[in-house]
Amino acid sequence: MTMKTLGAAALIAASTTVVHADDWTAYTYSSVSTTSAVKGMNRIVDRVAAYTDLTIDLHLGKTLQIASADITQAVGDGIIDMAADFFFSGSVPLARVLNLPMLIENDAEWAKAYAAMEPTLVEAFADQGVVLLGGYRYPEQTIFTTFEITSLADLQGHKIRVTSPEQGKFIEEFGGAPITLSGSEVPTSLERGVIEGVLTASAGGAKNWHEFLPYNYRFAVNYGNSMIIANADSFAALPEDTQAKLRAIVAEEGPATTAAFLEDEEVQKKAQSEAGMTLSAAADGDVAMATEKLAPFWEAWAEENGPDYVEALATVRAAIGK
Repeated sequence: MTMKTLGAAALIAASTTVVHADDWTAYTYSSVSTTSAVKGMNRIVDRVAAYTDLTIDLHLGKTLQIASADITQAVGDGIIDMAADFFFSGSVPLARVLNLPMLIENDAEWAKAYAAMEPTLVEAFADQGVVLLGGYRYPEQTIFTTFEITSLADLQGHKIRVTSPEQGKFIEEFGGAPITLSGSEVPTSLERGVIEGVLTASAGGAKNWHEFLPYNYRFAVNYGNSMIIANADSFAALPEDTQAKLRAIVAEEGPATTAAFLEDEEVQKKAQSEAGMTLSAAADGDVAMATEKLAPFWEAWAEENGPDYVEALATVRAAIGK
């Protein structure tokens, strides 16, 4: 357990040995209350309160001393009872198969891939002392930059913020330098030239950082998703009917959050364009070329991590026919 996680334990006076069946503390990585992610979690909290005896107190990102990378661990350790976690891949790295660049290319493929992987993900999170209740997905991650970009070749020599090693591999394939930063560091880093672009969605990071990013290359690199999780002991302590209602509510609100993000993506694209951002469609041949470049990486990634990863990749590829 990290010192930040220990700080969170002191801050909220949580105990890993005491389960509060009717009073939960929840946390989300997102610090902006107007995002679809937070709105979705608030709907879950409100509906659970309306239909069960369970009360959930939701804390926004950075209001508890829990590092983004430690959220799943904090839930598993019982420091918090529930969370929405976008940065779960450090605790459950197998789930990164869904985020491999160029592997999943559209909404239909995502739905098939996630359905095929869900049983494996449930087991992987259970190994962390966590119940996987559901989740939601951001729109495709595209390329936003401070420099003009109309093809992947334009990434050569530029510093791009990424949120995973897999995204970093994509940037490296096209001659760029991947840099990992927290979301709070992005605006200042763009101003100072520490980074020259980001991989994100129009309804994601670009919603807050668009003033620093005059160019958007509408090339879908990969998808990012968040998991909605609960501490296994806290969940087990709930009455069975409350467990069922919580699962049902998350099962409805997760997809609703995804739909809200997709709708907001179009709204933000229009607003960003009207504000002066240049949006460029993917150049002819870039998708096929990038897929050919990255396909060997999928195999190397799986083989390097072991048989479970090889099996996970095979499961996804079979589901999407790729």
